[in-house]
Amino acid sequence: MKPFDYVRATTLQEAAEAHAARPGSRYLAGGTNLVDLMKLGVETPGTLVDLSRIPLHAIEELPGGALRIGATARARDVAAHPLVRARYPALAQALLAGASPQLRNVATTGGNLLQRTRCTYFQDVSKACNKREPGSGCSALDGIHRDHAVLGHSPHCVATHPSDMAVALAAYDADVELYATGGTRTVAATAFHRLPGDHPEQDTEIRDGEIVTGVLLPAAAPGARSRYRKARDRASYAFALASVAVVLDLDADAGLVRRVAVAFGGLAHRPWRAGTLERTLTGSAPTPEAVRQAVEAELAGARPLGDNAFKVALAGNLACDVLGALARSDT
Repeated sequence: MKPFDYVRATTLQEAAEAHAARPGSRYLAGGTNLVDLMKLGVETPGTLVDLSRIPLHAIEELPGGALRIGATARARDVAAHPLVRARYPALAQALLAGASPQLRNVATTGGNLLQRTRCTYFQDVSKACNKREPGSGCSALDGIHRDHAVLGHSPHCVATHPSDMAVALAAYDADVELYATGGTRTVAATAFHRLPGDHPEQDTEIRDGEIVTGVLLPAAAPGARSRYRKARDRASYAFALASVAVVLDLDADAGLVRRVAVAFGGLAHRPWRAGTLERTLTGSAPTPEAVRQAVEAELAGARPLGDNAFKVALAGNLACDVLGALARSDT
């Protein structure tokens, strides 16, 4: 690991000013991803600006029933919070599926959103990687594709986003709150992460120097049901081969889908919000046949890379299983 300077900020303004005064600096919260990348030589910041002393850890209900989760709230605390478990169970399930207990004790909400891909070619500095070094090429294109994207990838990058939490936030239509010295803004969770396109080095829509301050979850619809499911190589502490978060609101009297939100993980450079599936299923009876047709319509545009075609069927089966279970109320 290369030497670096360290600044411990106590306010957002202090942190933003320290970052601006030191080109190439990085914000540090839990450090569960950044420190690993520094050890590998993927990240080489000259300065770390520590945010952990800034009071951003609160989880609080807002007027109208929305829930705000501070950026430095630990994964363990979010997953265990009574309001999260009661109103946003898919978020709690995603967090519990996302890491070991030791990591959940340290990892933060903001850091989870900003974690980088676990593509082995990105993490190996001896390999060409457009995400790590723009213009150098993508070794993964001619490499082993099993863990890579089947949706939304480009000739410049086929990596997938690793977060479980972000998939649930996308399904819940959450917003990401951002702070900079020039002001504050919010970005929809569904738009916060980017597809690779020609610039895979840009993981998110965050601007240089901005700080994630929190996540805002809208009030849960009365009677809506949600669940997160993940397929992985082992029972714990493994990234998703495919995952799905579903929020389903049924008109019980008519037996029709009033609203459905579906987001896939492990398939793309960002959590993949399934717009085609949602439009196809909304207003319909969620029969097994209708669900299967809607899922297949969403995944019809998948472009497997060779040895990861299984991901398409895996994700489809996960979505059908979760949608069917929620429709039957056996949650």
